[in-house]
Amino acid sequence: MTSDTSLHAAPATPDTAWQDEIRAGVRHVRDLASLPLSPAERAAAKSAAANHKVRAPKAYLDLIDWNDPADPIRAQVIPSPEELEEVEGELDDPIADHEFSPVPRLTHRHADRVLLFPTYQCAVYCRFCFRKESLTSIGRGYTREALEPALAYISGHPEIREVILTGGDPLSLPDVALAEIFARIEAIPHVRLLRIHTRVPVVLPLRVTSGLVAALQGRLMVTIVTHFNHPREITDATEAACRTLRHAGFVLLNQSVLLKGVNDSVDVLEELCRELMYRLGVKPYYLHHGDLARGMAHRRTTIAQGQALAEALRARLSGICNPIYVLDLPEGGGKVPIGPYYVEAREGGNWRLRGLDGEVRAYAEVVGA
Repeated sequence: MTSDTSLHAAPATPDTAWQDEIRAGVRHVRDLASLPLSPAERAAAKSAAANHKVRAPKAYLDLIDWNDPADPIRAQVIPSPEELEEVEGELDDPIADHEFSPVPRLTHRHADRVLLFPTYQCAVYCRFCFRKESLTSIGRGYTREALEPALAYISGHPEIREVILTGGDPLSLPDVALAEIFARIEAIPHVRLLRIHTRVPVVLPLRVTSGLVAALQGRLMVTIVTHFNHPREITDATEAACRTLRHAGFVLLNQSVLLKGVNDSVDVLEELCRELMYRLGVKPYYLHHGDLARGMAHRRTTIAQGQALAEALRARLSGICNPIYVLDLPEGGGKVPIGPYYVEAREGGNWRLRGLDGEVRAYAEVVGA
């Protein structure tokens, strides 16, 4: 896929090159015509795209092996006709964002932290997104006025210590908007940490500029939670982006989604988690079981399969490279660990525990009076 650089009025600078990557990628259903899909694939993709927006920057599309119909990058962003097959039990709002939203653009599910939605737009629209219904139906960007009720709510609730920017993708916003949001949150004395959930370092690494870093520096501790799902997403460009964020003093974590046909292999997950930590300096944080988003049954594994993968990772990787396998419960129940269980039996303070080598051993508690 090529872009016509003659359309640009001026050469790209480091702070604007990322915008060119977006323009040269897929931004609308009609842009699917520029991709090397067969006529049947293109028709099926257009049909599926009616249910969920399509967007992918050129840098991310360039990672796809178009000769492989099962390519793991392709599977994450190119619409599939299987998305139209909804299964009983799937939900519009799988983790009850709306039920726990006291004011627009804010979710308050847990006492000391809130989700803040500065935008409902993304640099990339993942086909498996659990907020796909909201992102497609709402589709609104950032305005100062839209955030006022949410910021007033945070200011009026001193129990809130952590604000999580999500969406949509907060880092798809311009630097000036990020700086405004950061300043407003930083001015609330009881807020101590800003967490940002983003796929930008993965799919649009050129977006991580000095201007972006400057917009997020100040009193608040800042944690960037990236979303790498496959080791093929780790490139020289993503390495450079994560290095910039690390050198700025931000804490880097990653949450992956367990996806059938993408990363449901212990070898793939092992490489992903090891390279995240050793190459990018990003701590694998969560491995999410697939949420009950509509049309995603073809990408969900069973919990038993996920537990087996998590157990195999535990035996292969350093603890710092291991994510926690979690399920984000419907109805706002929160994320609960559902990984392998190593307790075989217990009687009082006497335990029988299965080790990583498969052997069961006795362990007696010894505690003071």
